[in-house]
Amino acid sequence: MKLYEIKAVANYLKQFNFIKKARRVANNTIELNFGQDFSIFFDLTRGNSTIYKAPSKPINHFNAPFDTQLHNLLSHSKILNISVPSDDKVIIFKIKPKSQYKEMIINARFELTGKYTNLILTDENNIVIEALHHIDLSKSYRQIKPGVELKELLPFKTKFSGKVENIEALLEQNYQMLNQELLKRIKSQKLNVVNKKISKIQKSLNALPNEQELEQEAIKYNNFGNIILANLHTIKAHDKTLKTFDFEGQEIEIKLPKNIVKNRLGEYYFNLAKRAKNRSVNIGIEKDNLEGKLHFYQNIKSAIKSSQSVYDIELLMPKQARSKAKKAKQKVGELFWIEGYKIVVGRSSSENQAILKEAKSNDIWMHTRDIPGSHVIIKTDKQNLPESLLKSAAKLCVDFSTKNPGNYEVDYTKRKFVKIQEGSNVEYDKYKTIQVLKEGIEIRE
Repeated sequence: MKLYEIKAVANYLKQFNFIKKARRVANNTIELNFGQDFSIFFDLTRGNSTIYKAPSKPINHFNAPFDTQLHNLLSHSKILNISVPSDDKVIIFKIKPKSQYKEMIINARFELTGKYTNLILTDENNIVIEALHHIDLSKSYRQIKPGVELKELLPFKTKFSGKVENIEALLEQNYQMLNQELLKRIKSQKLNVVNKKISKIQKSLNALPNEQELEQEAIKYNNFGNIILANLHTIKAHDKTLKTFDFEGQEIEIKLPKNIVKNRLGEYYFNLAKRAKNRSVNIGIEKDNLEGKLHFYQNIKSAIKSSQSVYDIELLMPKQARSKAKKAKQKVGELFWIEGYKIVVGRSSSENQAILKEAKSNDIWMHTRDIPGSHVIIKTDKQNLPESLLKSAAKLCVDFSTKNPGNYEVDYTKRKFVKIQEGSNVEYDKYKTIQVLKEGIEIRE
């Protein structure tokens, strides 16, 4: 951002005298909420920083020491002053934290200075308490780490001058530009991942043996076994083939396997027949399972393409989990974490059955009404779940069940009120319904 724009932002923020909430919502993005129905976000990405206005973002947990200090010192704090010092591209909030053992004043320095863009928290004596990015002396003349006195920035000379006519319009425009650019990039990344999954499943489907061919193979091997038993007396110890006539009088030659005693030759072909028969039965189950997963990921692909926000995409295909608990692989179904809750989604009829059987009685079950598709299980023993969690899970349920836009009803209840019928078909009662619209969601009894 240009210096005159930063100054305009600082002047705009002077209308507020209280910070209700301060937290990190992305790796380099800080949200400040001033008790309004919107927040101001500082994207402190090095070399590409900006400030924008947008609705508060869903919770994204960051637990570094910086995040603890950010919350403890800035949330529910009183704003004493906001300034842009010495024509630097820096906004300084002079803050009086709430609930401190002793009186203290904190400076929150939002430095939008290009290479070393940062948020630095200092005390009254300009000693660093914490910072978004720690910087060593080996990288800069200005060391930034807790307990070190913060040096002043070198003088900044701007080449640009101007005037902001409408600061709110600028902040909202910054959000739209940032969001569209990020949305485009995230869509491309996620579609690349899901296309690879679709391709892999399609290859597995194409590689499946033909069911009818396996059935014919079973008949053939069973016939070979019977012919061998009928002609066992004619087979000599070192014969490699059996030349004889089948039961319809046709000449036939059967290859005899090595290292198998004469009396077990028929059994060898009966076993091959049994395996082929079992495979022909199982191939149908495997095919249904793969086709279910293919449908599942095609629905994800369609939902990503139509998504209008990064949050919706991250909900469909979350970032890789960092904690050991979240890294643990789900044996059956697709695993999601929303607001700290574990969500399991069935990708096929067999997985729907499996997650229903694995679910505990107080887990929450969800399904889109009147549409065959994914069952969703929210792992919990709590009586009351956040409405935002239920809405997000309902959206997953719809996105994974159909590609078509429209109005859908998602029923949900505790697992103990769901009775499994044939396959993954169920009966349920004591349920509530979430009405899922394309852009809006509401809950009704």
